[in-house]
Amino acid sequence: MQRIYLDHNATTRPHPAVVEAMRGCLEDTWGNPSSQHGPGQDAKRALDLARSRVAALIGAEPEEIIFTSGGTEADNHALRLGATVQGGRRILTSVLEHAAVRDTCSALTAQGFETVVLPVGSEGLLDPALLEGALKEGAALLSIMRANNDLGTLQPVKAMAAMARFHGIPVHTDAVQAVGKIAVEVRDLGVDLLSLSAHKLYGPKGVGALFVRRGLHLGPFLTGGPQERRLRAGTENLPGIVGFGVACELAQSRLAARSLQTRHLRDRLERGILEGIPGTRLNGHPEMRVPNTLNISFEGLVAEDLLLNLDLAGIAVSLGAACQSESRKPSPVLLALGRSEAEASSSLRFSLGEANTEDEITRTLEVLKTSVARLRPRRLP
Repeated sequence: MQRIYLDHNATTRPHPAVVEAMRGCLEDTWGNPSSQHGPGQDAKRALDLARSRVAALIGAEPEEIIFTSGGTEADNHALRLGATVQGGRRILTSVLEHAAVRDTCSALTAQGFETVVLPVGSEGLLDPALLEGALKEGAALLSIMRANNDLGTLQPVKAMAAMARFHGIPVHTDAVQAVGKIAVEVRDLGVDLLSLSAHKLYGPKGVGALFVRRGLHLGPFLTGGPQERRLRAGTENLPGIVGFGVACELAQSRLAARSLQTRHLRDRLERGILEGIPGTRLNGHPEMRVPNTLNISFEGLVAEDLLLNLDLAGIAVSLGAACQSESRKPSPVLLALGRSEAEASSSLRFSLGEANTEDEITRTLEVLKTSVARLRPRRLP
């Protein structure tokens, strides 16, 4: 059975060039980048090249890139250490944040911080005007995600960062679901900290990065060595970092083509569902979103039943964030939009990638229509 993969927000298949670069690193560039001899210096050059490639994708300087084990670690460091830069005990964030931010804020609240959670409208957009009042009361950090993992909704980070900067408050954005899908430029956004992850943009799992603006002085993430500007001690995951660098270089060169292709297929899938299947509803903003993501509610259905039917037909989709997949609770993101528990429990996320085809969208629509008709207790008008 030919599989159709429509869950690219969960992870992406590493590009062949990424795999080849990692294999070459494991076989030939296996030295420790901190060693002074030849093999070590070969490894150091590979590390420096990868850092430059990651930095170039987001318009940063290489020395502003700190490698981590992934987006979750980057978010944790940004919040735990970013909140200490200016002093104060107040963190501003949104109701739509990924669990890596949401749960870290909860942990910091238990340590004496106050977390102010900004609401969103029915289409999942934050209103910058709501931020102004919170900023006037002071804050240690503002953390707003660039693109939501469930909806794809793009938040007005640039406008909100400008407001925070006026009040002297540092800004973090979780850009894990944005980098590689849309242009992300740290100077344009005006952020101080930005998280990204390799496996969301056709790189390997287990490696990510935190952008730390030059001049922002954070304490160490991990102690025990001089690596990563003494912010994150420990021998670097060089094969993963090399693969990450290649993935970023490919993302930079293919960004426009990827965006155009995934948007076209996403829009075709969306039209086919909303116009061809009764009782369906788009979740999130119809325009202000990354080009590959579609979240749809299927009235009268339990989304998990529909997901399993699609999987049996060889089509992989998602109920939402992969990190929440073991929870049987409705998506907190959809509840934040004002959806009922029944509506939130009837929603599927489709996230497309560069390898998807027109034929795959045709097949997905056929299976969806058949499955919905079979699973619904009655046909909606």
